[in-house]
Amino acid sequence: MADFTNAFQLVIANEGGYGNDPDDPGGETYKGVARNIWSKWSGWTTVDILKRQSDFPANLDRDSDLQQAISDFYEVNFWDKMNGDQITNQDVANSVFDFGVNAGIATSSSLAQMVVGAKTDGVIGPDSISSINEFNPEHFLAAFTVAKIARYVNIVQKRPTSRKYFYGWICRAIGENA
Repeated sequence: MADFTNAFQLVIANEGGYGNDPDDPGGETYKGVARNIWSKWSGWTTVDILKRQSDFPANLDRDSDLQQAISDFYEVNFWDKMNGDQITNQDVANSVFDFGVNAGIATSSSLAQMVVGAKTDGVIGPDSISSINEFNPEHFLAAFTVAKIARYVNIVQKRPTSRKYFYGWICRAIGENA
């Protein structure tokens, strides 16, 4: 079975640190937690306190409680909801989880279901897990990568201001850090 810690390290490498890009619909973010989407995340209180210090944002990464809050956030809100522990191949679990963090659980789940020919309902339940685990991992990863790239192309076509993220998204989709 797949391991959360392994998948989490990949996500954190992709998500980076602190940012507040006016073109990002998520607004202010820390390690991928977008304030406009996750405004009630308890870590925002810590971030706001640490903003007052002269070594901000470097000080965020040194706060062990904040780092644990980040890990807990991703495990509870993404990994567990996508049943990551039940996926047998670590690379497949990493890819589904990472895309779920980047594009949303329902989007990642639906694309994974589409790839394996399962019912496309955006929820990875027992039937989807079975289909994912029975599917050839290399074929899954190739087809899932193509589906992710197609989604990114669609986003840029609909929201041209997101073009500046496109290269990073593609690198992320093919499993390389930009």
